[in-house]
Amino acid sequence: MGRYIFGRLLAIVPVLMLVALLTFLLIYFTPGDPAAVMLGTEATPERIADLREELGLNKPFLERFIDWGIRVLHGDLGRSYFLNRPVTTSILERLPATFTLAISSLILAIIIGVPLGITAAVKQGTFFDGSIMTFAIIGVSIPRFWFGLLIMILFSVKLGWLPTGGYIPLTENFLEGLKRLIMPAMSLGFAQAALIARMTRSSMLEVIRQDYIITARAKGLKEFVVITKHVFMNITINLITIVGLSFGVLLGGAVIVETVFVYPGVGRLVVQAVQSRDYPLIQGILLLVASSYVLVNLLTDLLYPVFDPRMRD
Repeated sequence: MGRYIFGRLLAIVPVLMLVALLTFLLIYFTPGDPAAVMLGTEATPERIADLREELGLNKPFLERFIDWGIRVLHGDLGRSYFLNRPVTTSILERLPATFTLAISSLILAIIIGVPLGITAAVKQGTFFDGSIMTFAIIGVSIPRFWFGLLIMILFSVKLGWLPTGGYIPLTENFLEGLKRLIMPAMSLGFAQAALIARMTRSSMLEVIRQDYIITARAKGLKEFVVITKHVFMNITINLITIVGLSFGVLLGGAVIVETVFVYPGVGRLVVQAVQSRDYPLIQGILLLVASSYVLVNLLTDLLYPVFDPRMRD
């Protein structure tokens, strides 16, 4: 098991290096001149050229990448052009809100998706199975922003139960923070709940057809014991994989949901950065999200030996 963990930790180094390179390339070839945006339409070409030189935008690609890479290794993601403050500080201020939203959405997706998937598998071919799979298809198909607007109209405009947006940390005021978190979490987690339900059902059906499950039933074991102990425990690895991938998807999907609900997270910050051509801020956020995705996948891989004894040797 020690060699497995060491191998996974070692493999993440080139992956993070590749992520950093792709992040820089993506921003480097993005059209638009932040110097021209900062100075406005009335700026002279000479003034734009001076500002480009001041910001280091006129340097060759390799020199810019090496300088940026060295700063990143020291924990310096640069300075935001328009916020005029360190990128790291700007991201860290928004990070708790985004992670709270992503984790809440993931918990909601698991609570809804796993029981529905188990029920659909156990009741295969029945009305319950068809209804749950219909829900799953609808959940995967509905755009997040559209579903967010629908629940906003229902719970905020029509019923007046929940505020339309904003964010209050749960540690400051749990009840008010929860009210502002419910709709964004529903909007973000609905599609993942549907996906988890479908994958859980598919994994359950594969195990239910195995000979040892038929044998367990033939021995007279109660159906509840067969499903929970012999079937569900054998799909745990699949569920861990699905949940790990879902967390990365939720981080990416937060961009749309945070914009709809005026939620002050990293997703809304990246939209503002793109609109203002704030390259250092965009690079920092992309690198953070991509690295988070890689680290979550690493954690997922490290959990495999915990649930699968065959991987501990």
